[in-house]
Amino acid sequence: MSADANEALSRRGFLAISAATLGGVMLAPGIRLIEIAGARAPEQAASKRVRWGLLIDTNKCAPGCDDCVKACATENGIRSTGHPRTDPQWIRKVELKDPRSGRAHSAPVMCQHCEHPPCVDVCPTGASFKRADGIVLVDRHTCIGCRYCIMACPYKARSIVFQDVTDQNPDVPRGKGCAEGCTLCVHRVDRDQQPACVEACAKAGHNAMIFGDLNDPQSEIARRVAKYASTQIRADLKLNPGVRYQGL
Repeated sequence: MSADANEALSRRGFLAISAATLGGVMLAPGIRLIEIAGARAPEQAASKRVRWGLLIDTNKCAPGCDDCVKACATENGIRSTGHPRTDPQWIRKVELKDPRSGRAHSAPVMCQHCEHPPCVDVCPTGASFKRADGIVLVDRHTCIGCRYCIMACPYKARSIVFQDVTDQNPDVPRGKGCAEGCTLCVHRVDRDQQPACVEACAKAGHNAMIFGDLNDPQSEIARRVAKYASTQIRADLKLNPGVRYQGL
């Protein structure tokens, strides 16, 4: 591991321990963020040799189907509060229609896990960060809820937790007042599992989502991207997202 990476990890660890020492940021009675974060796979497992990505075939994505959205909510402990404007939504379905041809598409949109993430650039505390393998995350220990990342994200993929969070998945720490967004189910990825949305799409028989290593020419996602044209949302921004779309 590089000296810079060690320094970053040490800094995050110090801040986390300091927060816990000062009383902790409470997620639920008796549960601290530092304790829950400790249950996750260590960040140093990430390797820059890997670039995790997601390929979505909009020709296979069924209009009206929200299996991926439901799976994401279940996996990450996201529950509706009855207030749509403040409800967290790590993945959403967007219906698109070409006004000239009338051709319609349905596409899930989430954090695009950019190579050059603007949310990371604007974060004043370093809470928004990108792992070596390309997954963009938020460190709940250092997030101050300033919402700069929300304003900077061109994909509207970040939100703030407005309510107290209870009955959480221990692998997915969430906290009131923190920014959050799709993590590509990093806790599953680090265990060699597929993200929940991809698994649900396959289970439903749509197979519209492929997850894998974009840097591995033998992986299914890399072979598909090399063989068929794919699109990056707002490619003009040159952020090089890890999420690609086919059929748009």
